[in-house]
Amino acid sequence: MKRFIIIAIALITSFMGSLGSAEAQTVLDGAWIKEHNKTKKVVQYPFIREADVMWARRIWQDIDLRQKMNLPLYYPLEESNGMKSLFDVIRDALLVEGSITAYGTGVTGLEDDFRTPLLVNDVKNILSKVDTTYTEDPDTGELVEVVQRIDVNNQDVTRYRIKEDWFFDKQRSERYVRIIGIAPLKERISEDGEPTGAYEILFWLYFPECRYVFANWDSFNRFNDAERRSFDDLFQKRMFNSTIVKESNVYNRNLDDVYTGMDRLLKAEEIKEELFVLEHDLWSF
Repeated sequence: MKRFIIIAIALITSFMGSLGSAEAQTVLDGAWIKEHNKTKKVVQYPFIREADVMWARRIWQDIDLRQKMNLPLYYPLEESNGMKSLFDVIRDALLVEGSITAYGTGVTGLEDDFRTPLLVNDVKNILSKVDTTYTEDPDTGELVEVVQRIDVNNQDVTRYRIKEDWFFDKQRSERYVRIIGIAPLKERISEDGEPTGAYEILFWLYFPECRYVFANWDSFNRFNDAERRSFDDLFQKRMFNSTIVKESNVYNRNLDDVYTGMDRLLKAEEIKEELFVLEHDLWSF
């Protein structure tokens, strides 16, 4: 009888311990359940007829995540309070969920018209490469092969390139900006392990497809924690700072191919000013 009681007490203690651990895993971290963005639906674009577009221009811009206004796209570096960095959201959507498709940049690395869809293994090979180096063995003096796996994480992606169409709809008498594609950029590293200042595009993403993923993830709001903006809200409301790197031209050249240093920045600002002046000139007062 005494042995039975001891066994019963042990079973009850074990059950209460497992129940306590289960309760600890379901503790609400906050005063309310955050479910707004988790169930948020994408607001569809208004339909545009080709006959109503009286003016259009294609623009490529770079978003530098080191700028203060763009920090909500870069942080947090590790998932915290239900938030991720934009690159973590993209990587999980590509490799875990399979909800979006990545497109290659072609042989030249300049292709951005979504002609080459990438498989999951292709994306894995882009984000994780094997580097083979040779080092001298201090004991024998012979060269020894060293295989090292280099992974691309969210800290390495410090820029995004967006391809967008600026156009004026005469039916609504309004100028629109539609983001067509977005691409994460990684800075190239020299053989000595030093940053070169040049950036390479990892892959392109079709932005209208990404909106369904971006709309369900919070981004940080420095003014009000109760008003959580999704990544889709940041892009739709143009709450980021960017620099024009290319506009549609007959030579299909980037600004870097023609201008350098301060001249390139001044040309980018000149193009941006022309876009706003053109919108103003389309009206009659």
